[in-house]
Amino acid sequence: MPRDFTPKVVTANHLLEGDVIYLAADDTWVRDLKDAEVLTDEADAQLRLLHAESQPDVVVGAYLADVTTGRDGPEPTHFREDFRRTGPSNYAHGKQEARADV
Repeated sequence: MPRDFTPKVVTANHLLEGDVIYLAADDTWVRDLKDAEVLTDEADAQLRLLHAESQPDVVVGAYLADVTTGRDGPEPTHFREDFRRTGPSNYAHGKQEARADV
């Protein structure tokens, strides 16, 4: 029996900067998961992923990541995605430098 489709976001890495980015509903790429478009329909999610993959001059490695809806927007359901959204772990820079709670 097929598994039920769970909410997802389209995520990738910015081609030039390497930052983790997310596809927003207005077709822009955002750096904060809370601004990402949450996809609840499997066919729509596949179309959005194809749209992301059609931008090789902007993104690399686009894929669908599982999320759950939280109080402040989408929240990752897997450790990997939670780790990716905070940026590199070897020292504070980028997203970690900008946030005091990381």
